[in-house]
Amino acid sequence: MSSEPTMPVEPAAREAEAIRRVTEAVADDLADTRDPAEVEQAVEEAHRHYADAPVRDFVPILVEREARAKLTETNDEGGS
Repeated sequence: MSSEPTMPVEPAAREAEAIRRVTEAVADDLADTRDPAEVEQAVEEAHRHYADAPVRDFVPILVEREARAKLTETNDEGGS
């Protein structure tokens, strides 16, 4: 067992890592129908939508839902 103290992770860094994981997960799930650049753009747009949210804990979840909805909605309509 390591006796080194664990450094706290900054909330912004934790959120950035969560958004990166969201991007990867959505890209993997939609790989058959969406280009990774489209996924990245949808996630970035959704993330900007929550830029001023005072409570950050649920931002990655909300971003994922919004990005997936946008990407699957436009896919259902036959493309962008």
